[in-house]
Order: sequence, then structure tokens, then C-alpha cells
Amino acid sequence: MITAVHALLYADDPTAARDFFRDVLGWTHVDAGGGWLIFRSGPSELAIHPADAASGPHHEVSFMWDDLDATVAELRSRGADFEGDVGRQPWGRTVRLVVPGAGSILMYEPTHPSAHSLPERGSTT
Repeated sequence: MITAVHALLYADDPTAARDFFRDVLGWTHVDAGGGWLIFRSGPSELAIHPADAASGPHHEVSFMWDDLDATVAELRSRGADFEGDVGRQPWGRTVRLVVPGAGSILMYEPTHPSAHSLPERGSTT
């Protein structure tokens, strides 16, 4: 049985990225040895989107927040940077969080129903 989703973030500077997740985002973690931190990322969900011809099949990670404005303000106070301002998409409000040494990650406040709190098995539809 699958018990969780383990996401991977590849970084040119993994130490800076790990420090950011630990110190700025404040995520709890375990040290798997030698400073290799594995972070608790909370509830998760997985969506399947159609691939376009240019990019083909690929994977992406994004972070969901209940109150994007409050989260952006709090993270800015801890030293986080963002690409642009909060914007609107048909599926939610978004902004890109800059992760030192690892590019940026989409943060969003969904306006669609979320699946991360559903029971493990079955469907609600």
C-alpha cells in the first residue's frame, strides 16, 4: 500500500535549499545522515494534466496554502523572495516562491475543491 508521496527537488545548491526549507519555511525534518534532510511536507494530492507536444510528459510540484496573502507576508518577513506579485488563474491565486539554489516553486491558494483531506480509498463523486 502506498503510504505517502515523496517529492524530489533537485538543486544546484542543495545546502542553501535545505537551509531555506528548514530556517525560512520552518518545515520539520529528519536527518537521513550527513546533513541529508528529509522534510515533512504535510497532506498531498496528485493531479494528472494532459502533456503538450512541446514538453511531453513531465512532473511538477507546487505548494498549496489556505491564505496566500498572509503566507507571502510571513515568508517575506523571514527573508523569502518571490517572482512577481500574487496573480489570479482560473483555478486559484498564485505566486512563485524563490528557493535559493533551486529555482522557484509555484505557490497557490486553490479556488477548486481539494482532495488532500479525503479518505485514503474510494471516491466522493
